[in-house]
Amino acid sequence: MLNIFPTFRGMKKKKAEDLIDFHLRHAWHKISRMYNQKAKVHGLTMSIGFILLIVDKNGTPSTQLGPKMGMEPTSLSRTLKTMESKGWITRKIDQEDKRKVLIFLTQEGLVLRKEVKEVVLSFNEKIEKVIPSSEMEIFLKVLAQIDITVENEITEMLSNQKSSI
Repeated sequence: MLNIFPTFRGMKKKKAEDLIDFHLRHAWHKISRMYNQKAKVHGLTMSIGFILLIVDKNGTPSTQLGPKMGMEPTSLSRTLKTMESKGWITRKIDQEDKRKVLIFLTQEGLVLRKEVKEVVLSFNEKIEKVIPSSEMEIFLKVLAQIDITVENEITEMLSNQKSSI
């Protein structure tokens, strides 16, 4: 197997290509470009497609969408405004907690969600055909560990910022 990470264990990192971050960013950038090209055909963006996929049928609080998507509030707000103006979502005040705004998909949004889901599932099937399940299992474990490590870094940074105030 080709070793694309020649300096990861015990050696000093010299080039960007030797860093884990580089490979994560590079792969994500390509995936993002691919999905944006596919979404463009339907007048969508990858962000809109992702929102279509994660909005729950019982409504999703708008405040939960940003963290799930890794979007800043201003970008999310702009995207939701676009989706609402195109008739793909509606916003309703939560009946139990009037401070919450719930996002719902309209009929047109549900149709788009089905199309987006087919595109995502198709890509995932292609990946499953070329990567053995045993390797995918390891990959997902590695990603989970990276996620935990990043979360720990963020927690530590926030803790250090609070203690220096």
